[in-house]
Amino acid sequence: MTLQEVQNAVIEKKICILIPTYNNEKTLRRVIDGVLGYTDNIIAVNDGSTDSTAHILTDYPQITVISLPENKGKGNGLKIGFRKAKELGYHYAITIDSDGQHYPDDIPVFVEALIQEKHDVLLIGNRNMSQDGIPKKSSFGNRFSNFWFWFETGIKLEDTQSGYRLYPLLKIPKKYFTPKFEFEIEIIVRTAWRHVPVKNVPIKVLYDPAERVSHFRPFKDFTRISILNTILVTITLLYIIPRNFVNNFKKKSFKRFVKEDVLESDGSNRTKAFSIALGVFIGFSPFWGFHTLLVISLSVLFKLNKVLAFVASNVSLPPFIPFVIAASLFLGSPFVHGDSNILSSELNFELIKNNLFQYVIGSAILATSMSALCGIATFFFLNKLNPENE
Repeated sequence: MTLQEVQNAVIEKKICILIPTYNNEKTLRRVIDGVLGYTDNIIAVNDGSTDSTAHILTDYPQITVISLPENKGKGNGLKIGFRKAKELGYHYAITIDSDGQHYPDDIPVFVEALIQEKHDVLLIGNRNMSQDGIPKKSSFGNRFSNFWFWFETGIKLEDTQSGYRLYPLLKIPKKYFTPKFEFEIEIIVRTAWRHVPVKNVPIKVLYDPAERVSHFRPFKDFTRISILNTILVTITLLYIIPRNFVNNFKKKSFKRFVKEDVLESDGSNRTKAFSIALGVFIGFSPFWGFHTLLVISLSVLFKLNKVLAFVASNVSLPPFIPFVIAASLFLGSPFVHGDSNILSSELNFELIKNNLFQYVIGSAILATSMSALCGIATFFFLNKLNPENE
């Protein structure tokens, strides 16, 4: 794209450039000057800087400046910037860090990628973390983040930590729970949960130890990020995956649902056998009240047949529960020196409570053995009926 085309697209698409900054006096002016080469639709958020940042910003009367009295974290600064951008009528915000690692001349990369999309999209700059000069701790942190983002959304990206991004302001969540570096993880995961595509675009990156000032605190921020990912994974397994499964079911006719989600013509016999094995394992396991959530979440995560796994998990339907409990107690007795004659007692929750460890050990043995038996039997049965689909 030519410079004029980029400038026109920025106006037409209602794009602004959001620059959160905290004590980056060495590089801030260079970043702002670079962005002004493309647009003066700039919002700078001074997050309580104690250096000459405030003075530098007074040299740019053409941009919008928000000055916060004290530093409360990058996430807080971005939230305030997003709110201001929407007040000013912008539909998209490109965020660029003020520490000099991002090149303003990559702005056309985001603009062109947005134009090519038919729907709203969240774009993240891919810094190519394998190149020379990238700190090893940054590369490891990015791989760590990429994995959990995939686990929580099913989307594979090469870079999820870059601060150079394009946000669709009308599609991102309105409220957030994190104020610092972990905010950039929360927002992309929760935006993806709203069915907004999240994609990478290639960008350049500069790591200059002499200029770059990083405010990342390895222990504190990594701990906060880990806590956030624990919460997001829990929500993914217990709500997001089951929600998506139910929504897909509602969107399809029964015939189409059976064809695509039950028969799955492109699913191999091995996949279907594993689906049955998973369902049986969950069904015999002592996760009462969570069987459906677990079996649907795990089958989606491991790309198994969701319906077959769900049907198989119903081995623990109420009429079968007494038999499952009795078998679990019997199988667990030799491993905890329990009483194998315990089955002569009345089966109730008090009995399970008093022999909990015996029951847990026995249910694990029962679940594992029945899962293996049913999975193997299913595979040979399907292979006999349809041998070419292995």
